[in-house]
Amino acid sequence: MQYGEPQEIETKTYEQLDKVNWLVGAWGNTTPEGNLTETWSQANDSTLTCKTVFMSGNDTLFTETIEIVQVNDNLLYNTKVSNQNQGKAVSFKASDITDKQIVFENPKHDFPQKITYNKISADSLVAEISGRKDGKESKESYPMKKK
Repeated sequence: MQYGEPQEIETKTYEQLDKVNWLVGAWGNTTPEGNLTETWSQANDSTLTCKTVFMSGNDTLFTETIEIVQVNDNLLYNTKVSNQNQGKAVSFKASDITDKQIVFENPKHDFPQKITYNKISADSLVAEISGRKDGKESKESYPMKKK
């Protein structure tokens, strides 16, 4: 290359992560059991982060930190739940990504083995955890509205 010639700059794209950026924002739901909030933000080009808090009155029932990271062409959902798994993250790999749904799976995890986010509208989503629990199929749904 000669001095002064334009150089090609390779720009890395994160197309898989771009498909799920509709998660960014504060989401929540109030139930008789308490208040659930998930706050998603874009940490950098390849990572979304989330802080989940479930409270009943002034008591924090559980907290969770989540990262969705694009590694090559894969999205990984890494979650740490307070007082679980000796404080280590559990990783789930994206198995299906569309404009309205993201499915992450880890068949080796005790429960859940599947985490799904369904976009209902611009300000509404349903998070779902499912899989086998105590030998039976189990599913928990968490509808949330954008705050």
